[in-house]
This record gives sequence, structure tokens and C-alpha cells, in this order.
Amino acid sequence: MVVSPFPPSDKIGINSVQREAEEIVPMKQMKMDWVPYIPLENRDSQVDRLQSQMFILSCTQRRVALKQMNIDRLKKYEYCLPYFYQPLKEDELEQSTEVQIIFPAEQKPVFCEFDWELDELDEFTDQLIEADELDKDKKDAFKEFVKEKVREAKKVNRQAREARKKALEEMSEETKAAFENMRFSKFYPIPTPDTPDVSNVKAPFINRYYGKAHEVL
Repeated sequence: MVVSPFPPSDKIGINSVQREAEEIVPMKQMKMDWVPYIPLENRDSQVDRLQSQMFILSCTQRRVALKQMNIDRLKKYEYCLPYFYQPLKEDELEQSTEVQIIFPAEQKPVFCEFDWELDELDEFTDQLIEADELDKDKKDAFKEFVKEKVREAKKVNRQAREARKKALEEMSEETKAAFENMRFSKFYPIPTPDTPDVSNVKAPFINRYYGKAHEVL
């Protein structure tokens, strides 16, 4: 649950080990949305809905459609993570200098991570060849592939910095205050005779976008 005057985001992240790149898409594309939390006894009141300061994530897809979902669409749902961008705290985070590499090859693709600040490309490539992960005759093609991925990642980082700067310049003091005071609560199932006891495994971590919850219940 998110306590805020407005929903935290209208985007959702889709990622997995198999996917070449992380994808950030509109929630509506996945038939999901942040909806006002209204206590059961007040759900007939439209006024309470409009004045809600609490939001919960909800699937807006009709039940009939969920039952008829194809396997590709279902897999996308499995890798969905609620996305959140906190412009006021971006300075506390270092932008990643790592790129995920999936280099296509005849025998098998080369999967690896390259850090453009810590890794030296020639040495990195030679190590892959020595480990029989990369064919020697593909060395130059692999290096060009990595360079292109690094250029793309640096461009994304630069665009993110520019977008944050612009967003902060245009943000009202009221909106800044809302972001500063936004609170996240993480709920676990209430223990029942038919459900396992999760009291010893409760954790505040939500996901890599939201970080830790302010409250765990």
C-alpha cells in the first residue's frame, strides 16, 4: 500500500534473465493500475474514493480474459515489478555502469555483464575466448557489439539525468512535499489454520524500484 495524495507511478517494469533488456511500460498496457484504497464499509461512497490518500495495486483485466491468456502474455505478468521513480532521491543512487550482454552466436549465445568503468574490453574479451565462451574469430564483432551496448546505456543514463533535472525544475513545492512524505506499507497474509506461518520470514524489501517499506504488517 502507498500513502500519498497521488498514485506513485503509471508505469510497470518487466524483466527476467531471459529478456535482453528491461522494459518499462504503461500500467494500462498490462491491465494494471493503482486504485484508491477504500475500507469495505465505505466503498459505496464516491467522495471517499476521490479524497483517498492510500493506493493499492490492482489488476483491471476481466476474469474471463485472465483465463484465456496465452503463455507469452502470462510470462510477462510473471516478470512484472511495480515501477517507481523518486526524483528527489536520485542523487543518493549511482547510475549503473554495467550492461547486460547477450551476444548472438551459432553454437550458443554469450551471456555476460560488462562494466565500462571496471572492465577493460580487450582483456575482458580475451578471458571469454580462453574460457571457450567466445570463438576467437568473433572477437572483433563481439567488441563492437559491447561498444554499442555501452553507448546505448550511457545515452539512457544521460537522458535520465536530463529528465530528472527538468522534472525537478517544473515540480511544484506541493508535489515535492508529497514525494518527501510518501510512505510504503508491505502486507503479509493474516495467519489462519490453513496457511503457513510467515512471521519469521517477513522482510521490508519490496523491489529494486521501491526499496524498503516504511512499515511491515
